[in-house]
Amino acid sequence: MLKVNTVKSLSPYLTLLRDNANYRRLWLAQSVSNFGDWFGMLALYAVIARYSDSEFLIGLIIVVKMLSLASFSPLAGYITDRFNRRRLMIFCDVARALSIAGLLLVRSAELLWLAYALTAVQMMLSAVFEPAKTSSIPNVTSESELVNANVLSTATWSIIFTSGMAIGGFATEWLGTDTVFVLDAFSYLISALFIYRAVIPQQTMSEEEKANTRNPLTGIKEGLNYLTGNRHILRPGIAKGVASSFLGGLVYLLIIVSEDILMMGSIGLGLLYAARGIGTGIGPIIGRRVFKDERDWVMLMGLSIGIAGAMYMVVGWTNTIWLMILFVLFAHAASGANWVSSTVLLQKRTKDTFRGRIFSTEWLLFTLANSLSVIVASLILEFELVTVKQLILIYGALMGLAGLIWTLTITRKEKIYQLTLTE
Repeated sequence: MLKVNTVKSLSPYLTLLRDNANYRRLWLAQSVSNFGDWFGMLALYAVIARYSDSEFLIGLIIVVKMLSLASFSPLAGYITDRFNRRRLMIFCDVARALSIAGLLLVRSAELLWLAYALTAVQMMLSAVFEPAKTSSIPNVTSESELVNANVLSTATWSIIFTSGMAIGGFATEWLGTDTVFVLDAFSYLISALFIYRAVIPQQTMSEEEKANTRNPLTGIKEGLNYLTGNRHILRPGIAKGVASSFLGGLVYLLIIVSEDILMMGSIGLGLLYAARGIGTGIGPIIGRRVFKDERDWVMLMGLSIGIAGAMYMVVGWTNTIWLMILFVLFAHAASGANWVSSTVLLQKRTKDTFRGRIFSTEWLLFTLANSLSVIVASLILEFELVTVKQLILIYGALMGLAGLIWTLTITRKEKIYQLTLTE
């Protein structure tokens, strides 16, 4: 009976992959490149740790990733709206393969700067690829397929994240960082091949729109005005930013917990990040089953933020690896539900010619919030103001409070907006 129910629940997603060749190729590209990303992330941390014993420098690589995304995101959004998204994604994949291969040159503490520089290049390319990919999903799916496509993409991300981080932890220990970097670079080339074979329609700008946005700054400003002038679009973007304001630091703190509290190194981090991935995958599925009415999704966002914060407070309280794994899973299940619901609302509520700029702005909010969260956490630890476990408790409590405030305030404004649609 369980097997029958499982197959039935997976049927819409399997049908989507079977019948929609272009989405399937986009999905395969995402799957392969994401596996390489998470596979190689632990190798990058290992290289930094090999040539430095500074907790700040480990946190700094995360900040470099986030700030590189943030700084390039406004221009990336303009590029993805103005030019062919399929060609842009292929270019980004090939260029990212080369940047990852360059990490093989980092052989001493004096060359650590190269790891930071190449990571920055990789993230700027990702700043173009990610909004291009997310903006393309509505173009290769029907409206009825859109929610399933986003749930599947997020669930796949989590599965790949789980396996990539878990396998990456062991691979880094057993195969060495060089082999992992080669596999990561190769994954980008495979991704480029899948995208090359996909047909991705795109609504082109009118001649008037092209003329008005010929100056990149004008195009960026127009996108920002579109976002801030439409509160029903702004709210889902802010939900991701609020969650990231705390989750960025909390995920960084898991690295320190694995190294200094659990004394398990890459293997411990792989297990904790695997729990993060599993949670992110199951959360959207559960959230969709419980909150079937799209009108309740903004409330779901607030509840998800609050639950994630409460779960991380338990992580900060316990020293038991298995309890940490369990509650990290619960926290990111809530976070995953928030991510998918806000992404779908952004896709549905945004005009195609603005979608790239909206999602790049969303990435900007996300990365800035992540970066600030990590910077604050790493500096607090560097100056030994509180312990790692105490900091997790503080971050979790603040996140829980933010979720409560969101549920009590923003949800009411969304209900008012929903009423205007029915009038």
